Amino acid sequence: MFDFWTGTEDLPIYGFLIRAMIIYSYIFFIVRVLGQRTMSSIDALDFIFGVVIGDILGETLTEGNSSLTGPMVAAAVVASLHLLLSYSSLKSRRLRRFFENEPIILMRDGEILPDQLRKTKITLDSFMMDLRLNNVSDLNTVDYAILEMNGLISIIKKSADTPVSRADINVPSPKTGYPTVVIEDGVIIEQNLHKVGDMQWLKAELQARGLHTTQVFIMTVDENKTIYISCK
Repeated sequence: MFDFWTGTEDLPIYGFLIRAMIIYSYIFFIVRVLGQRTMSSIDALDFIFGVVIGDILGETLTEGNSSLTGPMVAAAVVASLHLLLSYSSLKSRRLRRFFENEPIILMRDGEILPDQLRKTKITLDSFMMDLRLNNVSDLNTVDYAILEMNGLISIIKKSADTPVSRADINVPSPKTGYPTVVIEDGVIIEQNLHKVGDMQWLKAELQARGLHTTQVFIMTVDENKTIYISCK
């Protein structure tokens, strides 16, 4: 009668279905006990917990001759250890820094830091996407960009661009449009350059700033011809 729990070589289909419902409910209960934090972001502790729990309980859904008791007890022990380490991290800054990554600055004082991008293995395309997701269309307005512990990038805008919005004082806002990358890591992207100007225009803009193409890490131009340049 309880073959679905103790396991048997010839476990029928309904036994696997019952096991699936039990395991699903059990994992749901564990996640509820651990709290919303486990679901909102993934750090080293949460990742290890997810992998171990999946490995422990996953086998019971495919191996009909294994008992549920051992894996469920093991999962409860792992969940308790995870909960203990999580609470300990809240109490101890040193332990918290051991398990969680420090925030990493990717952009400081309006300048993109190429070494930090390489260190974090973030490409320029990915970084630009994250800026757009943070409603940044003009890189000149960004003071700091920070890779947070949960893997998301947060943006701190320059003080001149944050205190009062145009909507607050009923001033029409000009359209900035999509920033086009013209130079990436010292290489001119010609197909993008043709959208905003030509080679002669580009050379003139760089010469006006005393720069050579190879010195530029990234250069963008928006629809208002607003230029942003960050050097290597």
